[in-house]
Amino acid sequence: MNLNLKIKISLLLLSIVFLGPSKAQDSLYNKNRVRTVAASITATEIGLLYYLQNVWYKDQTPTGFQFYNDSKGYQQIDKMGHVYGAYMGSYVGYKSLKWAGVSNTKAALLGGSVGFLLQLPIEIWDGLYPGWGFSWSDIGANALGSGLIITQGLLFKDIPVKYKFSFSPSPYAKQANGYLGAGFNQVFYDYNGHTYWLSFGLHHFSKSNKIPQWLNLAVGYGAGGMFGEFENRKSYRGVGIPTTERYRKFVLSLDIDFGKIPCKNKTLKKVFNHMFMIKVPFPALSFNTKGDWQGHWLYY
Repeated sequence: MNLNLKIKISLLLLSIVFLGPSKAQDSLYNKNRVRTVAASITATEIGLLYYLQNVWYKDQTPTGFQFYNDSKGYQQIDKMGHVYGAYMGSYVGYKSLKWAGVSNTKAALLGGSVGFLLQLPIEIWDGLYPGWGFSWSDIGANALGSGLIITQGLLFKDIPVKYKFSFSPSPYAKQANGYLGAGFNQVFYDYNGHTYWLSFGLHHFSKSNKIPQWLNLAVGYGAGGMFGEFENRKSYRGVGIPTTERYRKFVLSLDIDFGKIPCKNKTLKKVFNHMFMIKVPFPALSFNTKGDWQGHWLYY
């Protein structure tokens, strides 16, 4: 499958998404804004495909389509990342179509599908190249990320439950001789430092005026002790890696929904609205499957 064909397929998928809002549903509908949103998302997809073609898979030759079951890899941290990627794309799609004046239902269904559609060609590509493979669990995680937006948009006409990510370099990276990355790259390779959060708007669900609209309760999931996808490596580049026990971790903390903070400054308000994916460091209580409880003055 050459690049031109892949681009055409992606353009077709994205054009289908935006066929719905072709007529004004109300006085807020803005055709130019809808076109801007569609063009921006299409450009993003083409950019991703270009990167895959010319950087990621540059020195590899596609083979026959193959499948890969990685559902148990990295204690599902990789899957949480797929949820996060689809969620972000769908959140932007939903909010962008609302900004363009599209009805809430169409914005939720069409914009909420953007994250899934943006990642679908990438999952297909993985099935064509050696060392990778098409993963149904990746598809399921992508669908879950988009589903978090679609479901909330339809039920609440808002997104009171945010899905967020935080990272703190784990102590395991120093023991891995570069296997878990170094510097900025550690964010991508050291899954031990990942935490994914469901951040609930307390005011929205309690309806209590005593609770600030911006205050959230966050439940996080992470893992540790991982020096490999399914099992730990014993060495890397000739250097031994200490034996560790792999475990899952659950965290309870508070959070801030920046989009709900009252603000009269339009510029600052825009900045706040773009911080929907950021988990604010707060005191936290964590528990892991080794049976350890731990309190944190600030959890990143």
